[in-house]
Amino acid sequence: MTLVIAGVVTLVFADWRDAVFLAILLLNAGIGIGQEARAKASLDRLAALVAPRATVVRDGRPVVVDVPRVVVGDLVTVGAGDQVVADGRLVRSDGLGVDESILTGEAEPVARAAGDEVRAGSFAAEGSGAYVATAVGADTYAERLVGEAREFRHPRSPLERALDRLILILGVSMIPLGLLLAWSLIEQDVAFRESVATAVAAVVTLVPEGLVLLVGVTYAVATLRMTRRGALAQQLNAVESLASVDVICLDKTGTLTEEGLRVEAVVAAPGVDDGELSTLLGRLAASAPDRNATLDAVGHGIPGVAEPVEAAVPFASRRRWSGLRIGGRTIVMGAPEHFTLPDGLAARAGDEAAAGRRVLAVATGDVPLALPDPDAPPPAGLTPIGIVVLAEELRPDTRETIAFLREDGIDLKVISGDAPATVAAIAADAGVPVLGDPVDGRDLPPGDAELRELVASRSVIGRISPDGKKRVVEALAAQGRHVVMVGDGVNDVPALKAARLAIAQGSGSQMARGIADLVLVRDGFASVPPMIREGRKVMRNLQRVAKLFVAKSVLAAFLILTVGLSSESYPFLPRHLTLASFFTIGVPAFVLALAPSTGPWRPAGFLRDLARFAIPAGTAIGLGVVASFLMSLNLIDMDPVRARTVATTVLVTTGLYLVVVLESGSRARGWSVTALCVGLLALYLVVLTLPGWRDFFEVASPDPAILLCAAAGSALAMGGLALTDERFIPRLPLPEGWRRPTAGRR
Repeated sequence: MTLVIAGVVTLVFADWRDAVFLAILLLNAGIGIGQEARAKASLDRLAALVAPRATVVRDGRPVVVDVPRVVVGDLVTVGAGDQVVADGRLVRSDGLGVDESILTGEAEPVARAAGDEVRAGSFAAEGSGAYVATAVGADTYAERLVGEAREFRHPRSPLERALDRLILILGVSMIPLGLLLAWSLIEQDVAFRESVATAVAAVVTLVPEGLVLLVGVTYAVATLRMTRRGALAQQLNAVESLASVDVICLDKTGTLTEEGLRVEAVVAAPGVDDGELSTLLGRLAASAPDRNATLDAVGHGIPGVAEPVEAAVPFASRRRWSGLRIGGRTIVMGAPEHFTLPDGLAARAGDEAAAGRRVLAVATGDVPLALPDPDAPPPAGLTPIGIVVLAEELRPDTRETIAFLREDGIDLKVISGDAPATVAAIAADAGVPVLGDPVDGRDLPPGDAELRELVASRSVIGRISPDGKKRVVEALAAQGRHVVMVGDGVNDVPALKAARLAIAQGSGSQMARGIADLVLVRDGFASVPPMIREGRKVMRNLQRVAKLFVAKSVLAAFLILTVGLSSESYPFLPRHLTLASFFTIGVPAFVLALAPSTGPWRPAGFLRDLARFAIPAGTAIGLGVVASFLMSLNLIDMDPVRARTVATTVLVTTGLYLVVVLESGSRARGWSVTALCVGLLALYLVVLTLPGWRDFFEVASPDPAILLCAAAGSALAMGGLALTDERFIPRLPLPEGWRRPTAGRR
């Protein structure tokens, strides 16, 4: 807005050519809007693949439809992980627990019975049910909240907050600097037209007009590249969070392993017939009203006939068991720890778990079955009759993905609801270092300090509840770690919400996908490493390019405090600064922001790092500009046009020198960036020689005197930079076989 006001004032009161920066501003905005539109179009196409859908009962049959096709009066069924897509009233509830945190902020699932209301935007956390839709689309409660649902979950990123502080600092600095410049111009009784040109030149230089736009464009392009890898970024700053990750928490099933399970073995307890155990398992899997991967695997491996259900307890991660009462008999299947298994059966269960398989115990008895408290164990009086062993397979690319993450210095934590020995075996097979003994999530220390110490020294936690996963993520974050959580199930949702970046599998539950920052639509977990590379490349480049913009702002402050407060004319007109910015920032910034890069990326201390570079750089360049301008004007007796040509040439030369300095440490980019800068300097000199451009920008043809003065001012600036800090000395990669002398070697 500051630049727009300055441009309008220039058009009204000064030479219209000094408002050419408005055209550049509009061009940059157009490029930004175009890139963001392309990214949005790609995101919309990808989002269609993971958009929530609803199961409605029409003509007595369940039909899966898109959410906009749900109408008032539809009977909609939901299971664990499904999103409630319309406001409605429940007509059936089988242990339904609804997560309404997106609407109310309440973290714990709320039990809902038949007759209770449910609202669109919430999720079925456990159990199942059916409701009649009473409001859809814009008439739902969630729509009336005007987007409040997701705001609690996504704070601004560290880079965005740093840029906000930077803009605030520069904006506040403009006030005293502008007042000083205005006072100086008034005291000198400078003509109004010249005063406008001088003030606009100072303001245009002080405002980093392209930095915020460049960040937005770069984020949009990076998001577009992520969509091509099959990842749906639901937050634009997800690329920054990926770049900053230093620890990843993984759920085992669906992330390290394939989503499907298969029955590996059915082992009956002593004195129990194998056929009886298989028959009970088949009846259980066929009759259960609530489906999950385990029941589907058992039903596929052991077919059975569905029977009327007298009572049912759906599976919940906190309980780790489910049960049915059919034919006057209660059948329960759950974690072996819930039951006292015979010695031989217990040993077999332990061996199978240690080998990385999932083990579930089966118990039966003539005992009542009712929906218990969320954490209640199975009812007493049940007799264990055997175990069922389920096998999981590593995803084909899991080992390569884990190897890359380890080589990149990223710590890995595997947290799962399965037995600790099972989780440890799968983790070790995938290549995750198992630090110490695997931890039983039921024994997590209650104190935050003890938990932080535990999670720092262990990498595998099993039998962990959804709330336990959340506590682990929060403990890592409290240590200053940048935590990414990868999951796909309802039990991962609390941890996904607590993580700095939440990644959900595209095939996961609607609930997990709905609150994730990034959804892996294709390729699964294997697509994460290349996206981390992309994110770090983008952030490294932005960190470097931002230094150019801020150095220009420091230069503006230096010029105001020196020449601006003196009786000398200002060394630049606004059009000179537009010309110099095009060659030193405009072209290099957009090229370098998206180019390949190597080197470290440090998210902490962003502003401090900017200041350490920009303050000496801007001051040294200002010293070279002022010295060459005054020398040309007063010692060599040049006219103002030629003197300003000298100042502009010094600004272009030293600005391109900064670009070379920033990129000289990279073997991949050092020489190519140097060649780019040499080409831009040559193009600038060509502009000075063309009469049309020369007249437009009000510069002079580069004669020997102009070039000599510009060389002297550039040398002064570069020498000042080199004396200030050795970082300002270009270190271009040497050809193969060459070596720099080692300090102290004779």
